[in-house]
Amino acid sequence: MYIVLLRYTKPLDVVDCSLPEHGEWLARQYQAGHFLASGRQIPRDGGVILARPMRRGQLDALLATDPLAIRRLVRHEVVEFQATRTAPELLRVNEAILTT
Repeated sequence: MYIVLLRYTKPLDVVDCSLPEHGEWLARQYQAGHFLASGRQIPRDGGVILARPMRRGQLDALLATDPLAIRRLVRHEVVEFQATRTAPELLRVNEAILTT
């Protein structure tokens, strides 16, 4: 799985102009089943995305299509981790955990 940290590289007023398109992009990724959760960081200097397990190259390709990335308004920092425990609600989305 991945935690993607989005770090804004421009002032918020500039970023805010592209947030509607970013929201549409997020909706498409949820619909495709790629993302599990997302939201703003506090303080509001970026965002966070929790991505489903996939090949790292596939994730990088998806992130490159983010309108914020295309406009160079954000830098994505990707943290890959192997979830060895999850809440029961997440078992079905974490292919890395074997149930016995």
